[in-house]
Amino acid sequence: EPLTIGRSITRREGDDIAIIAVGKMVRVALEAAGQLEADGISSTVVDARFVKPVDPHLADVAAAHRAVLTVEDGTRVGGFGSAVAELLGDTGVAVPVRRLGIPDRFVEHGAQALLLSELGLDADGVARSARELLATARRDTVLT
Repeated sequence: EPLTIGRSITRREGDDIAIIAVGKMVRVALEAAGQLEADGISSTVVDARFVKPVDPHLADVAAAHRAVLTVEDGTRVGGFGSAVAELLGDTGVAVPVRRLGIPDRFVEHGAQALLLSELGLDADGVARSARELLATARRDTVLT
């Protein structure tokens, strides 16, 4: 399929939560979705493919789910997840959103796998965040 600038691709279809990932975090999101499936949680995984421009179709994806989790290995502050949250706010899609990424603080240097795990950016951490977000969504929280 031809590459269209600004167009995302859905890699896995589900009903409960939309996991929107970018770059190498797509593989991690797919692994997490497999873990969630084992728990009876159905996940859509979207490969955003582009940080900018944000695909406006992501608002439709979000509206079809109980919650949205964004996953990136870049900064959370002003990053891809923030752009998705802005899109949802601008389009009136009111679903709980959690942004996973590098926090706005000093991160120790070390092996990449270890750092990603400590930051909750491995498959276990993404699955854990998805479970927590869905539990929060059941309590009708809008934004975390």
